[in-house]
Amino acid sequence: MQDEDFLLLKNLFFNLRMSDNEEARFKSLWCTKSFKQYDLITEAGSIERNFYLVLEGVQAIYVLNEKGEKVVLGFSYTGSPSGVFDSFVSGEPSKIFLEALKPSRLLAISKSDYLGLFKNDSSFYQWGHHFFQEVLFGRLSREVELLTLTAEQRYISFMQRCPDELKVIPQKYLASYLNMKPETFSRLRASTVY
Repeated sequence: MQDEDFLLLKNLFFNLRMSDNEEARFKSLWCTKSFKQYDLITEAGSIERNFYLVLEGVQAIYVLNEKGEKVVLGFSYTGSPSGVFDSFVSGEPSKIFLEALKPSRLLAISKSDYLGLFKNDSSFYQWGHHFFQEVLFGRLSREVELLTLTAEQRYISFMQRCPDELKVIPQKYLASYLNMKPETFSRLRASTVY
């Protein structure tokens, strides 16, 4: 694992204090996986077997509606965790797709190794509590925005908080995520200063 990759990993697990031996073992649990643009990382109907950290690229998490259209639930990007968390935790087949929107390089840890971290080090419980709390609060905040903000307000809010790498992904994914038609997104992009 390259030093800059390990720095991203340490940033994700910010509260861990490890000896040199523990750090070496921790690093050994992760492997790098690469995906081409539009590769499916996790397909609906399969069980998510890995927890990921994004080293490079952007991924979309989506479901298919009754018309077979992608409904984007979220994105992952450099430095963020990725994966289909509900399937990973429950061991049940996923209803969600995870797709590489840009060529992507991810660090992956298997479920058994991930669970071993929690079994062997109580600081992982603190990290896990914080991590899943952030996921829950982020999801609640997104639902409030979808239900209470206008399309223009959702667009502005998203563009103000999203990293630059998300701003260049295909417009149809951003429009879906913001629950608007691609034409509306295009109009807002052309007319709104954020």
